[in-house]
Amino acid sequence: MTETLKLAIELIKRRSVTPDDAGCQGLIAERLERLGFSATRLCFAEVDNLWLTHGRGRPLFVFAGHTDVVPAGPLEEWRCDPFQAEIRAGYLYGRGAADMKGGVAAMVAAAGDFAGRYPDHPGTIGLMLTSDEEGPAINGVRRVMAYLGDKHIRIDWCVVGEPSSARQLADTIRVGRRGSLNGKLLVKGVQGHVAYPEAAQNPVHEAAPFLAEIAALEWDQGNAAFPPTTFQISNVKAGAGAENVIPGSLSILFNLRFSPELTAAGIKRRVHALLDKHRLDYALDWRLSGLPFLTESGRLIEAGRQAIREVCALETRCSTGGGTSDARFIAPTGAEVIELGVVNRSVHKVNECVKVADLDRLAAVYFRILQLLLGQDGPGGEGVQAE
Repeated sequence: MTETLKLAIELIKRRSVTPDDAGCQGLIAERLERLGFSATRLCFAEVDNLWLTHGRGRPLFVFAGHTDVVPAGPLEEWRCDPFQAEIRAGYLYGRGAADMKGGVAAMVAAAGDFAGRYPDHPGTIGLMLTSDEEGPAINGVRRVMAYLGDKHIRIDWCVVGEPSSARQLADTIRVGRRGSLNGKLLVKGVQGHVAYPEAAQNPVHEAAPFLAEIAALEWDQGNAAFPPTTFQISNVKAGAGAENVIPGSLSILFNLRFSPELTAAGIKRRVHALLDKHRLDYALDWRLSGLPFLTESGRLIEAGRQAIREVCALETRCSTGGGTSDARFIAPTGAEVIELGVVNRSVHKVNECVKVADLDRLAAVYFRILQLLLGQDGPGGEGVQAE
């Protein structure tokens, strides 16, 4: 059993449901401090963050990831205990195996092995971990980036270990993400008896034409790098729970994943104009989760492509699809950012799993990227170990 796999198993066995780190970061810090890394623990509210570095000066290459996981869901549907890390038929099962304790283990392995082989490497290797990626993402990487900014520490290249691959390891890397804008809409009505609708005002009926129009709206057509903006309703709630009562209000949660063709301010204006057009009595609260970003080109993408070509023998595809990630807090500083990780087909599902062989191959890809960017010669990464 390789050190990468051992570490992945140890991490999965720690029940680190957001925002509880459950000791994962302490385990990683202890391991890398033995290899000469310096550790800074940054705790904000109930969130644990870890900043590890090896070397000094620029360029600064950073691995970024998270140790928190989503809840396991219905335990009876799992093939094994989600927090026991079981290997079956070449796959490692457990909550966080793919998202993203497997990726974190590969990062630790690659960074530790590189520092061991090249103790006097140019620049700095950093590892940024948080326990607040799957949650509100307020006291995690967002706060760590503010801390780094206060210290005048600027990241040049960042690999986020989110599970980016679609069908096989490294077939896809994320080079950007759409923006995410959330709306909490309250449509006001007048509660009453269903037999006397003339004495009430049904907010569901009032809002229906608005919902039909906004759901059918074409926001943009995207561009060469981004798919079109999408609008989705995620929750609808109305009524007192009785079948003979007209509801007095309607609550709707919705989200827009938007391309750089739009701005958050422009989206808000269009939504409010549509609500006013339908003469609704409403209140609307907005929450911007992140702005769109894109790493169009640069040394990091080229190094990623070459490393994948050498280790995995395939040509990767650049994508801006998927949800949001902590990359949205890193890219605005000017860093080149990509997301590169394991296959994402099982993330957040019961029986989450990752192919065992992919863990060491991913560590090898990460190691080779470090070689290419930090100027170390030699073929890359076979048998990468964390110790």
